[in-house]
Amino acid sequence: MNDIGFSFTDQQLFTLAAMPGLVGATLRFVYTFGVGMMGGRNWTVLSTAVLAIPAIGIGFAVQNPDTPYSVMLLLAALSGLGGGNFSSSSSNISFFFPKKARGTALGINGGLGNMGVSVVQFVTPLIITTGTFAFIAGDGQKLSNGQEVFLQNAAFIWLLPIAIVTIAAWFGMDNLPGTKQSFSDQFVIVKRKHTWIMTWLYVATFGSFIGYSAAFPLLLKSQFPEYISLAFLGAFLAAASRPVGGWLADKMGGAKLTSIVLVVMMAGAGSVIFFLGNKLFSGFLISFLVLFIAAGIGSGSTFQMIPGIFVPKEAAPVLGFTAAFAAYGSFLIPKLFGWSVNISGGYVPAFFIFIGFYVLSIILNWYYYQRKESVAVLEAQKTTA
Repeated sequence: MNDIGFSFTDQQLFTLAAMPGLVGATLRFVYTFGVGMMGGRNWTVLSTAVLAIPAIGIGFAVQNPDTPYSVMLLLAALSGLGGGNFSSSSSNISFFFPKKARGTALGINGGLGNMGVSVVQFVTPLIITTGTFAFIAGDGQKLSNGQEVFLQNAAFIWLLPIAIVTIAAWFGMDNLPGTKQSFSDQFVIVKRKHTWIMTWLYVATFGSFIGYSAAFPLLLKSQFPEYISLAFLGAFLAAASRPVGGWLADKMGGAKLTSIVLVVMMAGAGSVIFFLGNKLFSGFLISFLVLFIAAGIGSGSTFQMIPGIFVPKEAAPVLGFTAAFAAYGSFLIPKLFGWSVNISGGYVPAFFIFIGFYVLSIILNWYYYQRKESVAVLEAQKTTA
């Protein structure tokens, strides 16, 4: 943005990048209970239609370098409306499939939804270079090297898909009978111990996925700027791996797969530390992509575990609740990298914190969901619920 006349500091740019994740994560708590209170069709139509607000606002704001930072911050916050949608879709879809297929269904739903990050990272550099929509979207902006770009295209291009999906939801979806619940009926999940344990595990997997997706382009730009065009790869591979995680979890068990994934993530983070220290791009890239793929698979496996732990009417809000907490990763991980740079001049302290978090997650997962005694207790609780 600064290349076309804006004058934001690095800290302000990092905050703009993190704000949609912060707001989106917070809204997921609201969206989690929206399906149960309004019905899947009604909520999907409303929550999709409002996405046009930030798309239009950002499209106009980026055309004027005099747009105040406060306005850009507000628009970045409104972009978080899209982040809230994930929790409602997960809650809604859990009612449609039997237990043996829920992992795969949730994985496909989550994978396609998460694919949006990589699609944006891939499409944006292409669409902002074309003036095809200038007669509608406005004139371009000049970079310092004289090249003309059309930043508004990155926002306006989503208006048509938003309209199509809103109409499709209105005419093609249903409000399932017998699934509506009051807020108080759903809020009972916060009293469940396993809600918080699964939230921790989902933060380790999906929180890493979404957080690394937000931070990876910034890491590439600061450490290996000549390879910034590869920034979309991480989020793409993680999203593509998520359905695989759900499918594998249906076959071999979510808890077992989650433990394997967390070990791989520990190794991936350790490898990133090594290759960053030696400035070896190929090793850095491979290690980070392993992290992304493992986080994607783990996102699918942890989500698959939830319907097996909770009764159906509790599983739906728990899916959204855990996703809400994990989504804070898109805000916290970039901020943690910023803190790491401030105290050490590099990213190594942040990765050591991630490794420690994964170790604790492995212990929790084993103790509550892999030991025979724990599995027996869970089965007994579901039988008497």
